[in-house]
Amino acid sequence: MDEMVLQAMAKWPQVPACRGWLGLDGRGDWYLRDDAAQAAGPFRTPDQGAGTPAARGSRLTHDKLIAFIGRNYVPDELGQWFFQNGPQRVYVELQFAPWVWRVTDLGASTVRSHTGVDSPVLSTLLDDSGHVYLETEMGFGLVHSQDVWQAAQAIEAGVFPSPQNVRRAELPHRYGYVLSPAEWALQPAPSGGNRP
Repeated sequence: MDEMVLQAMAKWPQVPACRGWLGLDGRGDWYLRDDAAQAAGPFRTPDQGAGTPAARGSRLTHDKLIAFIGRNYVPDELGQWFFQNGPQRVYVELQFAPWVWRVTDLGASTVRSHTGVDSPVLSTLLDDSGHVYLETEMGFGLVHSQDVWQAAQAIEAGVFPSPQNVRRAELPHRYGYVLSPAEWALQPAPSGGNRP
């Protein structure tokens, strides 16, 4: 994390978390979800894979803001991914997975994350809807839709492992991430009351 973020966290340790305001889609784009976008519906729905355009919000395009989010994007101990914005955690609504991978070199066994970090590929997965995922040393994520052909070429060439067939609904549990921290926080905790 950025040093200024760490300093803000130390100075103001009790700032409440923010949920529902930031989304990550299957192309690695960040979306700001204001009150109107949140009122229009969830960022992601199980049957569509993505919320309505109105529920998506506004795609972020400012390069320095996108880089700042990427440098300060991490999971908590429960598998909820967030952007540490100074002293405040801004939890991220995920369309598919916490990472979106780009296949940048057909001969390489590494891929690049939507945050610009390279990581070696450990396994390849294919879900029941035809989406391609990669488990890497850095974590689990979806192959960007523009790079599925390159991923297929890497699999055929033996650069990436042969894909395992999986059910999409099982992936969050299997790889330990929460698609919607906003929805998860509303569910009753096992001992009663709401989750933090």
